[in-house]
Amino acid sequence: MSLNCVCLTGRLTRDPELRTTTTGKQVVSFTVAVQKRFKPQDESQPDASFIDCVAWGQQAEFLSNYGAKGRMVGVTGRLEQRKYQAQDGTNRNVVEVVVDNVQLLDRPRDDDRDRAAVATGG
Repeated sequence: MSLNCVCLTGRLTRDPELRTTTTGKQVVSFTVAVQKRFKPQDESQPDASFIDCVAWGQQAEFLSNYGAKGRMVGVTGRLEQRKYQAQDGTNRNVVEVVVDNVQLLDRPRDDDRDRAAVATGG
């Protein structure tokens, strides 16, 4: 029996951008900066891991409406590996978290509230 479960908390590294596939599915790709528990002895700032994630459907729409660079998020999902051919013809291998659930863990800044109001028509 195998188990593939990921649980992360960290900050969004950029504003999520909603895209629609050719089949009409909504998707958003984003990166979460997860701070490591201990900072290296020779550095003043704790080190971080940058984890690529992809959300589909309602999770993608939610994140594109309310997520913003710097927001603290909680993500649960599973790791998936995929291969593709880049535009330059090289073969690429990607490991990313496919999101089952994403939650915002902090309060939005004022400019985030304005953006959400515009996105929801409020």
